[in-house]
Amino acid sequence: MHLKYESFVREPLVDGDKTYHQVTEDIVRPIEQKPGRMWYVGFFFSAALLAFGVFSVWWEVYFGIGVWGINRTVGWGWDITNFVWWVGIGHAGTLISAILLLFRQGWRTGVNRAAEAMTIFAVMCAGQFPIFHMGRVWNAFYVLPYPNTRGALWPNFNSALMWDVFAISTYFTVSLLFWYSGLVPDFATVRDRAKTKLRKRLYGLASFGWTGTAKNWQRHEALSLVLAGLSTPLVLSVHTIVSFDFATSVIPGWHTTIFPPYFVAGAIFSGFAMVQTLLIVCRKIMGLEDYITVGHLEAMNKVIVLTGSIVGVAYLTELFMAWYSMVPYEKAAFHWRIMGPYWWSYWAMMTCNVVSPQLFWFKKLRRNIPFTFFMSIIVNIGMWFERFVIIVTSLYRDYLPGSWTYYSPTWPEIGFYLGTFGLFFTCFFLFAKYFPVIAIAEIKFVLKTSGESYKKKMEVIEEQSTEEFIAQHAHH
Repeated sequence: MHLKYESFVREPLVDGDKTYHQVTEDIVRPIEQKPGRMWYVGFFFSAALLAFGVFSVWWEVYFGIGVWGINRTVGWGWDITNFVWWVGIGHAGTLISAILLLFRQGWRTGVNRAAEAMTIFAVMCAGQFPIFHMGRVWNAFYVLPYPNTRGALWPNFNSALMWDVFAISTYFTVSLLFWYSGLVPDFATVRDRAKTKLRKRLYGLASFGWTGTAKNWQRHEALSLVLAGLSTPLVLSVHTIVSFDFATSVIPGWHTTIFPPYFVAGAIFSGFAMVQTLLIVCRKIMGLEDYITVGHLEAMNKVIVLTGSIVGVAYLTELFMAWYSMVPYEKAAFHWRIMGPYWWSYWAMMTCNVVSPQLFWFKKLRRNIPFTFFMSIIVNIGMWFERFVIIVTSLYRDYLPGSWTYYSPTWPEIGFYLGTFGLFFTCFFLFAKYFPVIAIAEIKFVLKTSGESYKKKMEVIEEQSTEEFIAQHAHH
């Protein structure tokens, strides 16, 4: 008998009649075998995108930031739009890992590893945009406070952009540690099964000599809890600070106190959508349907409905406040957003982010995998438009009608954005090939209480009378 009891009414987290050994076999198999054709196609396509991105960035650095479409009025264009979008994508990983761990949510076990990896790669993509937006990228170290002999080079600590540097670098460091510490026991499993000396040595180095003793596990669990405790406020703080880039300014459409919660909800919304995009492809290609179940996808769809509704309320609150404030510039900003030359971006945002997620109120659609995949793409497109609307449609009509202008991206800007997709997916394909995509140890932890075959045994026990139960388990 197990001390932890989970009702059979709750959906199993691991499908099929699995044993501990089978769990290891299923998850480590993609690492030990040669990848399939789909993996090669995806990897080389991503690498080609990355190469195009590197060329676009080289072009921008060599010829100067003038090759981008940004101008005197719209100083922030695609680069900052993409920066905020990628930071948002990086949110769900730490949320799934840290907050759901602290709340003891068992369904995180199937999806947390891939989501954490996604966080690391997304933050790597995000961090490049502000750096190259500086123009003179070789002076990027000026944002770091360091003692020097060349006079006053201290950064402006009053600037919200400065806070970004600290928030994002802290978030990246803690997320990386959290991800890596979770991988250590699984690296040891791969090491123990390795058949070549090189593989044994490499995974041995990565696992820090893990032997699986009680003391190892005790320290591992303590570290996980400490890192989860550190990460939880970071999830809320990073996008709050990104929102301060806008909220602390005096631009109409930006200067609003609703931005921090609105940005955090939007980030979780888009992050969960990206996790679903990746996991639906991953479970199919790598045959992990028993571990990333329809129940997992449904749970994430519920989070998407919640956060999508919060984002919808935030949009309506913005409109109400623009009207209620009686500030003509604020009213004009929203008028131009909805009915100006960029009307299509506003309505694309509203359709994708407010209307479409509401379809997940229907259980049949929440559990439909092709529909979920389609919706995850729609949500990501919608969230990109949200950042574009906030940035570009607030800037292109400023206080002086003489400086009103229209902004369009140029090919180096588009190439840079596509290049970050290349970086993201190249890293993800390498991760899927060489790292366990699902946390083996954590799946084993929930197997005896949430595995399908164990649930069926529980169902039988649940229907027994007290006398039958006592008679059957008396020997325990």
